[in-house]
Amino acid sequence: MSKDSIGTAEQDGRAVRIGFRTSITTLFVAVLLLVGLTLVYLSFQRVTSITRTAAATFLARVAEHTADRIDAQFKDVHDSLEVLKQLPSIQSADVADNPRLYALMAAMLRSDEHLFNSYVGYDDGRFLQMDVIDRAGPLYRSKLAAPEQARFRLVSIVPGQGTVAPTSKVTFLSDDLTALSQQPGPADYDPRGRPWYKGARDPGAGILTDPYIFFATGQAGYTLRAAIPQGRAGVVAGDVMLGEAEALLQRQQLGTSGMAFLFDDADRVVAYPGLSKRVAAQSPGTAVVELPTLAEVDRIGVAGAIRAWRNGGAAGQLFDGSDGREYGAAFQSIRTAGSANLRLVVLAPLEEFFGEIERERRALFALTLAIVLGTLPLVFWIGSLMSRRLRDLALETDRIQHFSPLDGPQLRSVIREIDDLGRSVHTLRSVVQTFSKFVPRRLVQRLVESRSAMTLGGTRRQISVLFTDIADFTAITENADPEQVMLYTSRYFAALSQAIMATGGVVDKFIGDAVMAIWNAPTEDEDHVLKACGAVLDCLDANRDLNRAFLREGWPAYETRFGLHVGEALVGNIGSADRMNFSALGATVNLASRLEGLNKNYGTAVLVSEAVRNVATAYFVFRRVDDISPKGFSESFAIFELRCRRGSHTETEAAFCREWDRLFAAIASTPRAEALAGLEAFLDAYPDDEIAKYHQGRLRRTVPVVAVKAGR
Repeated sequence: MSKDSIGTAEQDGRAVRIGFRTSITTLFVAVLLLVGLTLVYLSFQRVTSITRTAAATFLARVAEHTADRIDAQFKDVHDSLEVLKQLPSIQSADVADNPRLYALMAAMLRSDEHLFNSYVGYDDGRFLQMDVIDRAGPLYRSKLAAPEQARFRLVSIVPGQGTVAPTSKVTFLSDDLTALSQQPGPADYDPRGRPWYKGARDPGAGILTDPYIFFATGQAGYTLRAAIPQGRAGVVAGDVMLGEAEALLQRQQLGTSGMAFLFDDADRVVAYPGLSKRVAAQSPGTAVVELPTLAEVDRIGVAGAIRAWRNGGAAGQLFDGSDGREYGAAFQSIRTAGSANLRLVVLAPLEEFFGEIERERRALFALTLAIVLGTLPLVFWIGSLMSRRLRDLALETDRIQHFSPLDGPQLRSVIREIDDLGRSVHTLRSVVQTFSKFVPRRLVQRLVESRSAMTLGGTRRQISVLFTDIADFTAITENADPEQVMLYTSRYFAALSQAIMATGGVVDKFIGDAVMAIWNAPTEDEDHVLKACGAVLDCLDANRDLNRAFLREGWPAYETRFGLHVGEALVGNIGSADRMNFSALGATVNLASRLEGLNKNYGTAVLVSEAVRNVATAYFVFRRVDDISPKGFSESFAIFELRCRRGSHTETEAAFCREWDRLFAAIASTPRAEALAGLEAFLDAYPDDEIAKYHQGRLRRTVPVVAVKAGR
């Protein structure tokens, strides 16, 4: 049997033998697939977990913001109705020729841009309505043949009594409520037969009607109503055009496939982008809107996520859509809808939500497959000749398999095939080193060495923990295009992650607009505190560069706050058997998070604990900020501001910090009036120092005025 044979069972009973070319090919491909694709798989799992968490958090914020907008819209209308129904003239049905009442109704309509009109109907058929003409669109003005200067339409219907004939008139009013013209009103309108009036006085009646066709405009919308509590039995109401809710939901659409809609407990969809077209397609003359069901609107299979939420599941759900993509959904209840039981769902496919990350993942996977396929032809040529360098190549491959490749030049040989193998091994080493940047090296090494899946559990060790957060992120992004928010925030995350990983840190997770990072885990690093401090300053530099680019592009700057602490924590894999994350838990993590939040109090960007300062004071410039006693901790802590790296060029900064530290010590050891005088002298020299302003304000709240003047 030749050395290049595939291998057969020999007739003399000896064990099956495999040819050299086949054996070397099998070994090489096995190592390549085991190490390379395992790294790709782990990196994809890590990115997927982060993506899913960030997507769920962002969708929850969009849903909460949208629900708040809808609640506010309904509440403004409802508050106006509550005022209207308490008016004596409304309760006594004194609505005919009542200029004071008309002025109040006009003021209410001006103050609430979502409200098309307000009106009142009584049990004897009496009716009064005031419309803002232009809020129903130009076709409505044309239909009314209203005067050019008309701002309001006033409809008054008084039923006949005895010998008094009924009256129905329409008056067009200017913006200052001057009557411009008058014409006969509708002769066949009876408020008692309209959907908004029926059942409004029943116990437990809801404040919000189902959508229906408005008599005056022929358009669909919702009515908010309230029964008059005393006096003449009647109902006050106000209309909100269907287009208002549609436009609001349309603005919340995420990507090209995401959507938002309102539904009730009967699985009727009461508002979604496109409902107005459906209403327009219904038969002319229909008074009540035929609402679609969830089954009719649901194109991707969100019904399962809705059932899970109703059965006590989380308000954020991830599910597989009927189109084969994974979706995220967030749910909120509309509080002001009352017994209408309206719910909001906002959903979007994850691949569109984080499109750039998904494209990078696909490109990385394609690159990996290309490398694997590209090296296969070379491997088939390896076994034709023996070489004394073959053992060196085998040892190098073994080191790669155990995730400990040595830096060095490519292994060369005078034999072309073995030289090609050396080049392939060198390429493999580069691929492994590249992939090691995506996941913690120690985790991958343990997985490769054990050839088994990672298990849940952890150990205690000292780590450096960093928390970041964007100041006023919600205020910056609440009215922005969600797609633009995702793109710019992804750029922000990329810039900070690069600065963190460059110092050996691990980005543990993204929490909304916040970042959590750790050092000295999973691999040990005795300089982890110094590297963490350096990473914070690098993040500040990267943030400044990015903000300049944002401002040039017309996007608001992201001002970041940092909290850094070092201490013992539980580090390891948490989660479930089929999905886990490498993370850290404990008081150390909690204190780092609280330090980040305290920046708002002191007007600082970076706060660190005394433990960090004690380790890194020879290499970085710090200054004392305060002593805190966080809830849940038995001891008080000194906290410091990280200013810059030490060096000859930072002596001015160091001198400033020494001057402040002397003053801070004096604050605690001298009478308060003298301490306040020292602070005011310091602020004369440094008027923009926020920390000094904070302590000045605190002392002023505790030092009598006379004592302050005496101290100065």
